[in-house]
Amino acid sequence: MTAPPIENESEPPLYHEQLILLILAAVQFITIVDFMIVMPLGPQLMRSLAIAPQAFGLVVSSYTFAAGVAGLIAAATVDRFSRRAAFMFLYSGFLLGTLLCGLATSYPTLLTARIVTGAFGGILGGMSMAIIGDVFPESRRGRATGSLMTGFAIASVVGVPLGLVIGTNYGWQMSFIALSALAFPILLLAWFALPPLGTHLSESRPFTVKAFRATFLQVNHLNAFALIIALTMSGFLVFPFLSVYLVGNVGMTENELPMVYVAGGLLTLFASPVVGRYADRFGKLRVFRSIAPVSALMLLLITQLPAGTKWLAIAVFATLMVCNVGRMIPAMAMVVSSVAPSNRGAFLSANSSIQHMAGGVASYIGGLIVVQAADGRLANFWLIGFVSAAFTLLSLWLAGRLRSAIEPEVLAEEVSLPAAAEASVEAGEPLVVCLDKVS
Repeated sequence: MTAPPIENESEPPLYHEQLILLILAAVQFITIVDFMIVMPLGPQLMRSLAIAPQAFGLVVSSYTFAAGVAGLIAAATVDRFSRRAAFMFLYSGFLLGTLLCGLATSYPTLLTARIVTGAFGGILGGMSMAIIGDVFPESRRGRATGSLMTGFAIASVVGVPLGLVIGTNYGWQMSFIALSALAFPILLLAWFALPPLGTHLSESRPFTVKAFRATFLQVNHLNAFALIIALTMSGFLVFPFLSVYLVGNVGMTENELPMVYVAGGLLTLFASPVVGRYADRFGKLRVFRSIAPVSALMLLLITQLPAGTKWLAIAVFATLMVCNVGRMIPAMAMVVSSVAPSNRGAFLSANSSIQHMAGGVASYIGGLIVVQAADGRLANFWLIGFVSAAFTLLSLWLAGRLRSAIEPEVLAEEVSLPAAAEASVEAGEPLVVCLDKVS
């Protein structure tokens, strides 16, 4: 039987790249706002639904847990469909969940709506990265990833504050209804503008067990998962407690907190495209290893600020946000390149699942370490800074273990293979090579 055509990343089909990036960045903005807006709306939710802090915590974590489970399911199924079909299905489900949040009138209905939203929205990020991997060659993938990350920056600067204003003045449900109204035109645009992106499809897809093996039993995939876990742990150990720390320890007021996120978001908005261009020009690993140590230093500084240093806190937090996004841009570009195109959707869905689970575990561990005193101050937060910085430094070593993946059919045509590699080609398994060593 003639082998199905395999995507060659060196000469990708021509698409409307800027329009695709615009759609993906807009979806990134919508999903980030949906995920983040629940936390500042906490006082309203607890008051209107008459729920305790523990119940509110479940509203927040239900999204993460649902995303983790859904990502594992998607890892075995998503590559059976074209990227466009999978993206439209996931985005439609996410939009439905967000609308249900706006229509919820009780704690059980809101909890159910958050589970639905997380099950679909938690995988959208991985699918967006899979589309970037299919559309953009490796030489421009860093710049595309940087453009996608602007959705996070705009969400921090505009989306969350605006959603909070809407919720404060018109009720928390209106925040989700307004978000749904904003998301629907993007759904229509994606329907008409996104190409099918089905070159990863073959005549027959592997069974579920084989798909799981192809995703979770390859050493290069495990290295990529380990890198993402380290980066996620380093961030989620610190960020969930920063608002309480800045108010209780540094002395900021709750009304001053938006300045922190606006400053960080604005810097990130300008820095993300620059980091992406530098990653393509000087190499993803080199840029990552340049930014990650600065990120570790900022994590140590932000967790040991003296009282009364509000402007120093804003400056350090903004720098930390830039470094946090800046290290993720080359890291995600390397992760996308570490998997063969035929398994990219499954891998990135699993990666999204692992990322959400790692974030939940890190938040839980952080909660075990810090102690809140009667005056509102957080004790042991400095210790979290050291643990977080250690995970960041570990990521420097893990990033160096990643290798780029090439489909076996493509590689067999371009280089001569040793006997062991030829056996892998005959078995139809993707090969992992260091591209700079392939002549």
